[in-house]
Amino acid sequence: QVQFVESGGGLVQPGGSLRLSCAGSGFVLKYYNVGWFRQAAGKEREGVSCIGDSGLSTNYADSVKGRFTISRDNAKNTVYLQMNSLKPEDTAVYYCAAAINHCPKLPYDSWGQGTQVTVSS
Repeated sequence: QVQFVESGGGLVQPGGSLRLSCAGSGFVLKYYNVGWFRQAAGKEREGVSCIGDSGLSTNYADSVKGRFTISRDNAKNTVYLQMNSLKPEDTAVYYCAAAINHCPKLPYDSWGQGTQVTVSS
């Protein structure tokens, strides 16, 4: 079963940066496309970014383009999300998901515990 452990969240001031990690457990990550999703309090979960299995293709939600960068290290079975120029509206719990042959989509049924990102002064 595809499972992830997300980490790297925390409290950061507006304009700050964080790097999230998403470690795959129990499967070989290099065969999967991986996406980052987030869910703010009281809102629907939304897609943030996705990276292809080789790392050559990436896409981003309009709200994070130019600020977030997704990357992966298949040797470490890990995907990263570098988040710069953070805004209060980026505050959410961030999750990873995986799929073969396409970016993961909602609904999805193998969520990890997520990592909380709070952007506040």
